Amino acid sequence: MPDLFASAGGDAPRPLADRLRPTRLDEVVGQEHLTGEGGALTRLLRGRSLGSLIFWGPPGTGKTTVARLLAQGTDLHFEQISAIFSGVAELRKVFEAARGRRAAGRATLLFVDEIHRFNRAQLDAFLPVMEDGTITLVGATTENPSFELNAALLSRARVLVFRALDEAALAGLLHRAEAATGQPLPLDAEARAALVRMADGDGRAILTLAEEVWRSARDGEILDAALLQDLVQRRAPVYDKAQEGHYNLISALHKTIRGSDPDAALYYLCRMLDAGEDRLFIARRLVRAAVEDIGLADPQALAVANAAKEAFDFLGSPEGELALAQAAVYLATAPKSNALYTAYKAATRTAKEHGSLPPPRTILNAPTKLMRRLGYGEGYRYDHDEPDAFSGQDYWPERLGRQSFYRPGERGFERRVAERMAWWAEERARREADEG
Repeated sequence: MPDLFASAGGDAPRPLADRLRPTRLDEVVGQEHLTGEGGALTRLLRGRSLGSLIFWGPPGTGKTTVARLLAQGTDLHFEQISAIFSGVAELRKVFEAARGRRAAGRATLLFVDEIHRFNRAQLDAFLPVMEDGTITLVGATTENPSFELNAALLSRARVLVFRALDEAALAGLLHRAEAATGQPLPLDAEARAALVRMADGDGRAILTLAEEVWRSARDGEILDAALLQDLVQRRAPVYDKAQEGHYNLISALHKTIRGSDPDAALYYLCRMLDAGEDRLFIARRLVRAAVEDIGLADPQALAVANAAKEAFDFLGSPEGELALAQAAVYLATAPKSNALYTAYKAATRTAKEHGSLPPPRTILNAPTKLMRRLGYGEGYRYDHDEPDAFSGQDYWPERLGRQSFYRPGERGFERRVAERMAWWAEERARREADEG
């Protein structure tokens, strides 16, 4: 197949993503909420006046391109740096150059890629040059700016959210690539759909994958989905185990268990396993779900979750992952109750609010004569010697009085617990009445 990417005049080939880079805001795909009629970016360009911005979104969604277009549309000098490779010394040079341009009558749009990589001191260095108008900052981040950027910088910038490209936007990019090269992609319909899925919402990725297809296919060959996967391999999922994607998926797993959807729980579990998530991190969350969302509605849930962790420790990957899947399905299909979790929080709050109240002397041990003279242990009734092994004594600090934290539900094993507690309450009231 001829080289579709060679530049005219013998220059070095340009990547397809670079050749198809939009030259107007309305050519940016997948961000119509920002670039469409009435979108935030469209309004900014019409007003030809920019404030500092933070672009938050996944890779390949047009953040760098849009920053360039904003600079062109407002006649600002475009300067680009990456937080991965820049330190304070380089920042000072960039700021000094911007001051020189400002003195000459031209402002600077400074685009900072991966801005979340800067530490707090580096981020603070932007504040004075943002405030005095030396630069208009446009920062790009794939991570949640609420967590990764300091409040002082965020208060001086507007956050705009870029969305992962949907299938329609990615398919549109493929059509644009075919038009630019004059060659259809040698893919059948199923393979074409698979290529879109492989891109995982990343416009740059789908164009790179398309280049690989053109370079790999033999003349006249039409690739099916299986051959496509063999040729280009599968692009790794967009998932940073230390950042927001990690917490989003573990949260999704927990909520699908809580919501009794075993299929969704399996899906998110497999998403994390596929992305290389720490298996023991998943196991710990399964244990947490067992105690937080199932509790005594099914006392076996905790045993199953712990057993899955032990099985994974024993078997390792990949066999041990099936134990995690078994636990996820068991937890999702178990009866649910947060009564224990709620009771624990309420008891903790009461313990903190009321301080160091002494228990009643009735239930205090009396190892010395002095303590016995003071009444420690006096009147204590040993429950196993009482009818039905229940004394009904009041064990609460006198100044606090009896409290009620744990209220079992009507699901699973907790129904039996509720019946038992109701009998104890009735018996306690009867005996208190008899003694009164």
